[in-house]
Amino acid sequence: MKYIFSYSEAHKHLIDIEFIADNIKSDETTIQLPAWRPGRYELGNFAKNIKEFFSQDEKGNPLPFHKATKDCWKIQTKGIKELHIKYSYYAVDLNAGSTFLDEKQLYVNPVNCCVYIPERINEACEVELKIPDNYIVATSMLAATPKEKKSKRNLSAKNYHDLADSPFIASATLQHNMFVMDGVEFNLWFQGECKPNWTKVINDFFIFINEQFVTMKGEIPSDEYHFLFHILPYKFHHGVEHLSSTVIAIGPSYEVMRGDSFLELLSVSSHELFHSWNIKAIRPAEMYPYDYTKENYSKLGFVCEGVTTYYGDFFLYRSGIYSDFEVNRALSKHLQNHFDNFGRYNLSVADSSFDSWLDGYTEIVPNRKTSIYSEGCLIALMTDLMIRKYSNNEHSLDDVMRHLYNEFAKKEKGYTEADYKSTVEQMAGHSFDEFFSNYVYTANSYENALRECIDYVGLELLTGTSKKYHEKHYGIKTTDAHPITKVTAIYPNSVIEKAGIQLHDELISINGYPVKNNFAEWSKYFGQSEITLIVSNIGKVRTVIFMPSVEEYYKLYFVQKTTTPTEAQKMNFNSWSKRKF
Repeated sequence: MKYIFSYSEAHKHLIDIEFIADNIKSDETTIQLPAWRPGRYELGNFAKNIKEFFSQDEKGNPLPFHKATKDCWKIQTKGIKELHIKYSYYAVDLNAGSTFLDEKQLYVNPVNCCVYIPERINEACEVELKIPDNYIVATSMLAATPKEKKSKRNLSAKNYHDLADSPFIASATLQHNMFVMDGVEFNLWFQGECKPNWTKVINDFFIFINEQFVTMKGEIPSDEYHFLFHILPYKFHHGVEHLSSTVIAIGPSYEVMRGDSFLELLSVSSHELFHSWNIKAIRPAEMYPYDYTKENYSKLGFVCEGVTTYYGDFFLYRSGIYSDFEVNRALSKHLQNHFDNFGRYNLSVADSSFDSWLDGYTEIVPNRKTSIYSEGCLIALMTDLMIRKYSNNEHSLDDVMRHLYNEFAKKEKGYTEADYKSTVEQMAGHSFDEFFSNYVYTANSYENALRECIDYVGLELLTGTSKKYHEKHYGIKTTDAHPITKVTAIYPNSVIEKAGIQLHDELISINGYPVKNNFAEWSKYFGQSEITLIVSNIGKVRTVIFMPSVEEYYKLYFVQKTTTPTEAQKMNFNSWSKRKF
């Protein structure tokens, strides 16, 4: 099977795609487009981007067809040898999982836009790129022939799964560098406005990649890996994992190579690389193999994303890139997300994983569910520390991931919830029935369990008060975007909720003074005085009157080392972090 990519007017964002299948033997052929992409567990309905779909035989004669579902076509192919499907794909979104075309680049995630014949999904695929002569191509896909290795105009994939998992960027402005570690070639590609500090990039990438290699005993699912970076001129953060590559969209351009923004680049890169093991290779049974036509329901998001989130930053700490402050800041972010999200009392992290297919990654109903990233990270942290405690530091979550890789991924089979739990128990030498029941499968606060777990390594869970008066004494969080200030979160049963404030209310004035990106200052100024807010929502203006509460809402949560560690805590911390207490 073959795919030809071309375009004529890049500014229209329409990619012309031709799919060619030979050896047609049936009277009717089914053509399918994926409804979702691995790495994002919600329906994408990519067929909505398809325009001018038509089919013909090898001589150019049109073939009758009809649409069977939103993303499936039935083609009448009686008596033909070769099927040609032609269509245009509208590629206007630029993120780590999209497909995009403009005057500077052709960027394709094939899972978005490449149709396939379901019963022939395991057949080899060819890709031909009709692109400008000065373009170079960044991808993990192999060149069709050794002669094509440099230009990569003609590519090959061993099957459709491989094709779907191999994004590419074709552009004249790609910046590239690479290094080799233990025989594995790591390629770094930057597209967009960026001035890579190659010495720093390669040094720090080498350090955290080596830590992942050490953890997984020198084995990686691929012998070549590509980091594909879209550097955007505005604030952005998004990464998508693939077996032999990752696409990371991040910005703004002027900050990417310095300070916290560079640490953010390292963090998301570490996260996405570990996905090469955890989810691309170590995969839930429900997703082995992927079914691109419908939801692949699983409750294991707390492993797929949670464990990866935990390790993404932890590798940076264990390898010496992160300081104590930086790893505590990363961990505290997930703690804050947990305690600010009252969905922790409504839907467990396992059920929230299952329901990602229902409402995706956007909060539609306030406080309905938890996060497979933040809650999943905290579950992973507690699991790691409990295994270490019960095994006297002989085993850890590292051993769990290695076992899953060796016993499931390398044997080309998926693991179940029971497999994961039993592996954890095997490494700990202790039952996890109570822990999984109370925190994985039940909606609950993690506070008490967290305090107990992190105490093992001499860490403390501390609380503070919000620096924003309206968060602390009103019970709302707001946007800081000028010129509109909106309510983004409401503390349950707070004084302001009881007064009638609503989510997404636009704040117009406070005690007669207009709110123009200064709400925090005005709320602090008026203190414990009666507050009159004029608000607007869906065209209706309302007045909300209340007295600020003496009680404090939205506390701050963070971790730090105890000032009086025991010798046992120091030893446990050193074993866990590979650092001295």
